Amino acid sequence: MDNIAGSKSSLGWAVQISVVLLVVLWLFPTVGLFVSSFRTADQISSSGWWAALFPAEQSEVLRTADPDDERQPDGDMFVVAGNLFPEDSEKTISTWGTSARDVAAYTAGDTADLGDDGMLTVNADGSYVWRGSDDALSGRGERVFVTATAPPEFTMENYENILFRGGTDDMAKAFFNTLTVTIPATIIPIVIAAFAAYALAWMDFPGRALLIAAVVALLVVPLQLALIPLLRLHLGIGIGKGYLGTWLAHTGFGLPLAVYLLRNYMVGLPRDIIENAKVDGATDFQIFTKIILPLSFPALASFAIFQFLWTWNDLLVAKVFLIDATGETTVMTNQIVELLGTRGGNWEILATAAFVSIAVPLVVFFTMQRFLVRGLLAGSVK
Repeated sequence: MDNIAGSKSSLGWAVQISVVLLVVLWLFPTVGLFVSSFRTADQISSSGWWAALFPAEQSEVLRTADPDDERQPDGDMFVVAGNLFPEDSEKTISTWGTSARDVAAYTAGDTADLGDDGMLTVNADGSYVWRGSDDALSGRGERVFVTATAPPEFTMENYENILFRGGTDDMAKAFFNTLTVTIPATIIPIVIAAFAAYALAWMDFPGRALLIAAVVALLVVPLQLALIPLLRLHLGIGIGKGYLGTWLAHTGFGLPLAVYLLRNYMVGLPRDIIENAKVDGATDFQIFTKIILPLSFPALASFAIFQFLWTWNDLLVAKVFLIDATGETTVMTNQIVELLGTRGGNWEILATAAFVSIAVPLVVFFTMQRFLVRGLLAGSVK
């Protein structure tokens, strides 16, 4: 009975566990980028994103106020009082020290003997009192090594830096540049491939089989082989380093898959509908626009997802066909590469830029994913 078709497999639990593990592995880095994009640099350096909701212990090097400007007389001594943290800080000091060799020499509330530099008391809330003679309280402020517990903190400053403050980190301009490349590079091949797929599926003409074989053969041609010859061609006809050349390059590289996918789907449509339309006097163009296109929407959406994700995340074609020293046509992938070079230590900026880059593809995928499987399985079953 175990081999009867349609019976439930005993390994169904293994399949379900595998699917759950794959989903978790896929979500793990995405959620990490999302959480890290709202954290400060100190929090990212002190704890992982999974600990973002819990207090984190941070080590910092702070300095008291300049005694020449802030000291006040106190009997025959002088006092400098203040707070090591900004006014709105909620950090709590657990241990502190005045030497890098022993950063936890004192606990909060202890008083340290600085020798000729006087006495220093540091409290848990960061307030301090530095007491000493006129000679002791001179020069620069005293350096203090503190170990503080910081409450969870989330900020929108990373997004403000990336999207609204411009300069070398102007991700907003790169965002619109990427849309300028991606939207036409997705629409143009869909339009051309839809006409070609209909002709290969439903119109009889000499050489149709050879054209179908050529489309299948072009699927395995690496785009890297065509980049330089195509760029030389574009430069020769005057459409090289710009948006038009990039659109045509993406169109050429995406057309084989588009024609193959759409042709397989259109071949599987009911023949009776097309024949009845021809009997009623409909032209091929009317059949294509009023019957084939509405019925082929799942396949069109499937290719649109692939083409959009490919062009949005593309770096190679943009590097070749969008060479712009001024940064006016820089796309997001190239902008993130630039950030890795100039802001490699600012993980909060890199996480924010990366999440901004993947946010739009995620929205597109989850909006149209219900059509993805239907389009990919087109023509697989007769």
